[in-house]
Amino acid sequence: MKIVIIGGSGLIGKKLITKLRALGHDAVSASPSTGVNAVTGEGLATALAGAQVVVDVSNSPSFADQDVLEFFEKSTRNLLAAESAAGVQHHVALSVVGADRLPESGYMRAKAAQEKLIKRGGVPYTILRATQFFEFLSAIAGSNADGQTISMPRGLMQPVAAEDVASTVADVAVNPPVNGTVELGGPEAVPLDDLIRRYLQAKPDGRQVKTDPEARYFGTKLDNGSLIPGANPRIGSIRLEQWLATN
Repeated sequence: MKIVIIGGSGLIGKKLITKLRALGHDAVSASPSTGVNAVTGEGLATALAGAQVVVDVSNSPSFADQDVLEFFEKSTRNLLAAESAAGVQHHVALSVVGADRLPESGYMRAKAAQEKLIKRGGVPYTILRATQFFEFLSAIAGSNADGQTISMPRGLMQPVAAEDVASTVADVAVNPPVNGTVELGGPEAVPLDDLIRRYLQAKPDGRQVKTDPEARYFGTKLDNGSLIPGANPRIGSIRLEQWLATN
């Protein structure tokens, strides 16, 4: 089966291509580096010719509110139009747990807009919402750092390894579309301040985490349900300590 990976040169894309090829599929990377630009539409028709499945794991190069909204809206519209023309049978998109619960976040608003376009796009689809990746913990810590102090709220997070994300995306891609949303979380839900403490201690990193109920997560306020999956999610197998030991 020909499966085109939009964003195939990224963190998840590279892992996904390896996994799909190991399963015997013709996994093709499509990104600006290979002459395919979903935002402008460049190269899409050629890349999608003969494809049964398209997986979108691309991400915006800019996280400014308007930039990220334009990226996901333009790229998704172009992808869906090209897929319809090419007869693609399954559109898979990687999204974020909490995309519909954190409207103060420009990034989450953009992902929610992307999901809405997919649901209305006419191409059979599966949206996979994943929790935050272990690989992003450094950036999360840095976002609230002030010298040697990092202020973090207590809201729960259930992070997952990128390896588990790629495995789940691969499984979704080779199975029929559900025309709905699947959620994926890590093995453990942890208060965000404790999570960052564990991460810093393992590095090791001498900065101290200060628990601050008013601290924001990339500009938005969290509660215990903001960033954890709902009922019956898929659960990754790699625990934080395992990931830390190898990363």
